[in-house]
Amino acid sequence: MQLYNTLSAKERAALIDEAGDERFTLSFYQYAHIGNPELFRNHLFLAWDDMNVLGRIYVAKEGINAQLSVPATNFTKFKSFIDKIHFLYNVRLNIAIEQDNKSFLKLKVKVRNKIVADGLIDETFDVTNKGIHVDAQTFNTLIEQEDTVLVDMRNHYESEIGHFKNAITPDVDTFRDSLDIIEDDLKDHKEDKKLVMYCTGGIRCEKASAYFKHKGFKNVFQLEGGIIEYARQVEQQKLDNKFKGKNFVFDHRRGERISEDIISNCHQCGNSCDTHVNCANEACHLLFIQCESCASQMENCCSQECAEITHLPHEEQKKLRSGKGNSNKIFKKGRSEKLKFQKK
Repeated sequence: MQLYNTLSAKERAALIDEAGDERFTLSFYQYAHIGNPELFRNHLFLAWDDMNVLGRIYVAKEGINAQLSVPATNFTKFKSFIDKIHFLYNVRLNIAIEQDNKSFLKLKVKVRNKIVADGLIDETFDVTNKGIHVDAQTFNTLIEQEDTVLVDMRNHYESEIGHFKNAITPDVDTFRDSLDIIEDDLKDHKEDKKLVMYCTGGIRCEKASAYFKHKGFKNVFQLEGGIIEYARQVEQQKLDNKFKGKNFVFDHRRGERISEDIISNCHQCGNSCDTHVNCANEACHLLFIQCESCASQMENCCSQECAEITHLPHEEQKKLRSGKGNSNKIFKKGRSEKLKFQKK
């Protein structure tokens, strides 16, 4: 029974090009009690692999968090399959604003302790006592009110390229880092302010809203469906778009443009730019913002040192990486002493 990928990303990309069929990039999540995550993981992999679904899916006892690329010809079959899973019936599917047939090149269904690494002990508070969900129109009204505090629940490299007007954007590397910082910063306003939160698709706010209510915040709201659904409603209902810039996404696209504003800069030259890339040196792989001019000059690398490494024969590059674990330092998002104009 095949429960793993047999094709490399390069081979899969070639097959997608050859097929020429349209694919839909989408995401969904659901908190639910899953008794046997391993068995559920296997069930999903076998079914979705047969449908040529690609993506990154996390399964845990607390639920599922999925980001997928589905062939358009198999979308009805895919929807029918998930609707037969009782806790996924009619689950909201966040369809990407900007489509890309190569947003994902492998199917990865992984069992995790949690579907989002939040660092919280769920048994210490009622995770079902969540904040009030609001649509785009209500959200726009709320964030213009003087007694509202708007908080971006994403990480610094996400909010750097796009965020809502007047939002607090915590300078954090991970979601778990932001929770205590936000509570401390707003500790004097737990009763007299409306705490309004947003994230990419809504999943981080689901847990955060319950946590902040547990911590004593009286008026907690969250943007239903996150930035992805907000952009869709703004377009469909012709609402005023309060989001500036790009929405960072966790696939090969790295971002969806929500407005024409470019609010960030190239980390190497400082010119206006909001294009995220990964350093071409696989031993570095640093995520950072790079303009086309710097990409050409630096050979798609974050530093001259990394560019020199990419000139070495492939086998020599592998030897340099041998025995060296990919620590968190390798994958630090946009923070490196090599980048002159990185966000401080």
